[in-house]
Amino acid sequence: MPTSGSYFHLHLVSDSTGETLITVARAVAAQYANVTPVEHVYPLVRSQKQLDRVLAEIEEAPGIVLFTLLENDLVERLEGKCKEINIPSLSIIGPVMQLFHAYLGASTTGRVGAQHVLNADYFKRIDALNYTMLHDDGQHVEGLEEADVVLVGVSRTSKTPTSIYLANRGIRTANVPLVPGIAIPHQLESLKKPLVVSLHATPERLIQVRQNRLLSMGANAGNDIYTDRQSVADEVSFAKRLSAKHGWVQLDVTRRSIEESAAAVMKLYADRQRQRVPE
Repeated sequence: MPTSGSYFHLHLVSDSTGETLITVARAVAAQYANVTPVEHVYPLVRSQKQLDRVLAEIEEAPGIVLFTLLENDLVERLEGKCKEINIPSLSIIGPVMQLFHAYLGASTTGRVGAQHVLNADYFKRIDALNYTMLHDDGQHVEGLEEADVVLVGVSRTSKTPTSIYLANRGIRTANVPLVPGIAIPHQLESLKKPLVVSLHATPERLIQVRQNRLLSMGANAGNDIYTDRQSVADEVSFAKRLSAKHGWVQLDVTRRSIEESAAAVMKLYADRQRQRVPE
């Protein structure tokens, strides 16, 4: 295996932002626990001059080359260089485009970065992100009814990052903390339009995350009530009772990444939208 120790070079060449490449490459690389890629990301490669710099770096640190380029001249030159120095290269979107072409019988437009055009979906995502940032951590509760999804949960259940991820998918998301001894906003009790999802985690997981948070802030994580086992268990029980009382959907995020939690919420939201009777 042509690696240096447990590392290998991974070159990601794109004529757009490179997001597609990064997502695919990391999804595959994650399956190889004992080998770590050294990523070289080259976005916005749209000219021969820009490609010159990329080819020089690839030759200096040979490895796997993945690319999303639409300009045939650039593709041919990149693939030619890879063959010359005997390293593998693959177009991530090429096979998919060929499949589309075979099925649809239509030619492509060849528009670079076409997925990032400023269309209605783009502005919907921007609107959702603006709403979500404004309604983070229990702020502006008077506007909760305008949300698509409202996330609730005790501290360190990843409400904010999950909200932002959902907003980037065009879902207007607010989040409200649940704190024992502090009454929840009355607006939260009478919501009609939004889906309310209560995020839960085991006390052990919450303690671990909270201790790491305190340590990162330079605080003493030893005997703080914030990380006390019984206090955290009481918080979790309180949140579950409150969720059951109000009929909120409960989602255990103990072993879920932010992406997995958001995907679960999006499925719940999509199922609810299908079930709702049009007004």
